[in-house]
Amino acid sequence: MRPWWRRTATIIAAGVLGGLAVLYGLDIALTAGEVPRGTSVGGVSIGGLTPAVAEQTLRKAIAPRLSKPVQVVVDGRETAFVPDAAGVTVDFAASVTQAGTPPLNPWTRFTSLFSGESFPVVARGDDKALNATIDKLRTGVDRALVEGNVRFEGLTPVPVLPREGRRLDRAATRQALLSGWASADRIELPVDTVRPKATAESVRVAIEQVAAPAVSGPATVRGDGRESTVSASNIAEALTFTPSEDGKLVPSLDKAKLGELAEQLAPTEKPGQDARMTFEGDRPQVVPASEGRVVDWDKTLPALLKATSREGNRAAVAEYRNTQAQVTTEEIAKLGIKEVVGEFTTSGFARDSGVNIRVVAEKVNGAIVKPGSTFSLNDFTGPRGRAQGYVEAGVIEEGVPARAVGGGISQFATTLYNASYFAGMTDAGHKEHSFHISRYPAAREATVFQNPDGSSVIDLKFKNDAPTGVAIQTIWTNSSITVRLWGTKHVAVESIPGPKHGYTSPPTVTKSAGSCRPAKGKSGFTTSDTRVIRDLSGAEISRSTRTVRYEPEPAIVCSD
Repeated sequence: MRPWWRRTATIIAAGVLGGLAVLYGLDIALTAGEVPRGTSVGGVSIGGLTPAVAEQTLRKAIAPRLSKPVQVVVDGRETAFVPDAAGVTVDFAASVTQAGTPPLNPWTRFTSLFSGESFPVVARGDDKALNATIDKLRTGVDRALVEGNVRFEGLTPVPVLPREGRRLDRAATRQALLSGWASADRIELPVDTVRPKATAESVRVAIEQVAAPAVSGPATVRGDGRESTVSASNIAEALTFTPSEDGKLVPSLDKAKLGELAEQLAPTEKPGQDARMTFEGDRPQVVPASEGRVVDWDKTLPALLKATSREGNRAAVAEYRNTQAQVTTEEIAKLGIKEVVGEFTTSGFARDSGVNIRVVAEKVNGAIVKPGSTFSLNDFTGPRGRAQGYVEAGVIEEGVPARAVGGGISQFATTLYNASYFAGMTDAGHKEHSFHISRYPAAREATVFQNPDGSSVIDLKFKNDAPTGVAIQTIWTNSSITVRLWGTKHVAVESIPGPKHGYTSPPTVTKSAGSCRPAKGKSGFTTSDTRVIRDLSGAEISRSTRTVRYEPEPAIVCSD
């Protein structure tokens, strides 16, 4: 039997624990739905209050502060910040909610009697007003980093000494302004120091060991049977320095700024040629790919830079590398190009338009479209200007005849589009003319357009979703253009033209006499084309309809 005093201790301990449990239960019951004890928001105590009362308490204490200035310290300088003026507003409900609910952990509840937790107010700012405030604070604080470098004044290398930059941390400043004004009289804003990589010593070394010797005279690059001389002024223009992580300045030469170096060595190069198709005897023939040999500038330019550091023989030997064809002979042989899968012909073009059609046809002839690849007419031809052999010809601008370099290319685009249409290619993007041209099938034609710099505006694209490849053949005559797509036939295509409806009358346009040509105008209308694709057994695979609305062509009246 246990001693009496042990029984007594057990009874007392049980009583204490029971009492604490009762107190714990009472505390949970009494504080249910209240803000946790010891909580303060923006320096205002709201612990033990219901959320509604806590929100009212915060609003009463915090709202007046929105119109009072707070001192903001940036880099030792003070300026006043008025939250109202920066469009700052407070979400009082969210400010209370962020404190959460009273904890269930007994120890945490006990310690909350002697300690608490502080939260900033949940504030938002008008982006425009707050950004303007931050931009104003940055004035006089931000200082651009100056990286160590070397520049040239003529042939004289000039040091650019490194200097630290300073930058007000925009994101941290925004947060500090939104959260700090409610509980502080002064807000210290963070200013970051941005340190340069290069040192003043590395600038000195770069001038003495690289820049000054490099421009001390011309240098020569010797290619295969040909050499090119680079002047000291070209070297000064092309020589640049990049700071490394270890503080040094790493020199390099910009090929584009070395005068005619690349152009003069171009005759020593042999451009590679992708495998392609030709059409002799009206049958496709594979022209094998050929390997190219070009100057390896990644190796030649460092050799030239090294040569400029020497006195006397300032010559470098050009290094070459072989280039492989992107389309190999073996690849084309496996593409299944054996029969005509789509063909279309258009005719009736003017002589100057015919010149442009012939130039673009010669460029496209033999093009290969691999399985899964997309053909883009604008991307494939590149710029279509005078330098590429195109001439000025007729176009339609705003519904009236005009002239432009490359006019007539849309007829080739329409012919190519229809050949791809009947070959079962997937339309990857095209646009019809604004006005219907009678020699083209309605709702089954295309136009293209480029900016003067060759960038694409309106393109013709189609994707080869067949498992075999496609080769494009073009046949030009003085009066017609034919496009054939060769491959392996997988489908049969039918075109079903829709009726014309919704006719609109042509407007009248008055132009001054001179080059003006009167015209009666043509009505606009809406029509459609339905493409039905079947497999070779005749089973329908897909049916799609494209509806096109053509604008009326204006009647042109020539004034005196």
